[in-house]
Amino acid sequence: MLTGVLDTLRGDASVQGALTALGEPAAPDSTGIEISLPHGVRAPLLALASAGRGTLLAVTATAREAEDLAAALAAYLPEDSIATFPSWETLPHERLSPRSDTVGRRLAVLRRLAHPDPGDPALGEIAVLTCSVRALLQPIVKGLGELAPVRLHAGEERPLERVAEDLVAAAYSRTDLVERRGEFAVRGGILDVFPPTEEHPLRVEFWGDTVEEIRWFKVADQRSLEVAEHGLWAPPCRELLLTDAVRGRAAYLAGQLPGVADMLSKVAEGIAVEGMESLAPALVDGMETLVDVLGAKSAVALVDPERIRARAHDLVATSEEFLQASWSNAAAGNAVPIDLLGVLGEASYWTLPQAREHAAAEGIPWWMLGGFEVDAELAEFGGADEPAARIDAVDVPAYRGRTEDAVRDVAGLI
Repeated sequence: MLTGVLDTLRGDASVQGALTALGEPAAPDSTGIEISLPHGVRAPLLALASAGRGTLLAVTATAREAEDLAAALAAYLPEDSIATFPSWETLPHERLSPRSDTVGRRLAVLRRLAHPDPGDPALGEIAVLTCSVRALLQPIVKGLGELAPVRLHAGEERPLERVAEDLVAAAYSRTDLVERRGEFAVRGGILDVFPPTEEHPLRVEFWGDTVEEIRWFKVADQRSLEVAEHGLWAPPCRELLLTDAVRGRAAYLAGQLPGVADMLSKVAEGIAVEGMESLAPALVDGMETLVDVLGAKSAVALVDPERIRARAHDLVATSEEFLQASWSNAAAGNAVPIDLLGVLGEASYWTLPQAREHAAAEGIPWWMLGGFEVDAELAEFGGADEPAARIDAVDVPAYRGRTEDAVRDVAGLI
């Protein structure tokens, strides 16, 4: 890790001023703490600011930027202490379910936030969590962090039939041959399962009720590979599990929402149907946001706030446009979209001001890390807010193979 860079930055007066500003408690009526800094300082500043607090949520404009930021943070923090919370690749009112690997990654993060495992670094506390603004603004089912994954280790005593029942309850599909994420198969005393968070499926060999060995295997030829030292860790494959309470509410609402009565009837019968996650606000006890599950001493940092604001506005507008287009298609005989606004009085996404106000109500600091300089004339006449701190640094030029220029610039700094 680049600990030397952090030590150098920590000794800089402007960085110290920024860290002091970020350490101030959140005021209920505050619109956030703004720090002006170049792009290259964002990751190390977040790494420094994460010390001594709970989970720091770093929000970016896009999912790609969230992944890139997580990769940059890995140069300054232990890789296991960094995670990314992906958003659905579907809109909330579409009759499409998010991919199982997306759901698995989301549930794995929520489980770590709710119940970190100090004995396993890969499942321990999260220092910095990155996400797109889309993932921040979409409500999630309350209590997803309490959904326990199916866990097995070599030498453990567990009836195979009980493990199969647990996988079914976690929305895994039982098949004859495991080929996709979210599937499992049982053949004699062998259990094959493909967790949505893994690159390869796992093969669990039982001797009676004892787990004898757990290995990876290849989907293409079904041949076993090396031993999986960490064992099996299989989070649920859906964010809406078909519990008795969910099925009961679906049966009741089938007569209240004729446009989606076909979906609700199948859910009431315990049949998973494509797009049923969009019905979650009407079928579960409550919804929450990512801010609600961060825990004590956490903070939210908007990385490039201007782009995030524009993206958030476009997200809400695009969702509404697609919803209206879906209703137009329904009038022509196509399927009715899932629109719960009239039933619950809630939109599919929160707005960014709503998220900020909610964070302030929870006592969670709201930071804005941007690179725009304040216009002097606007600041003089009160037309712009001065940042709480400004870091005196510049981004490294993109040399693009010009080695001579890079050597010259480095020599000038020595």
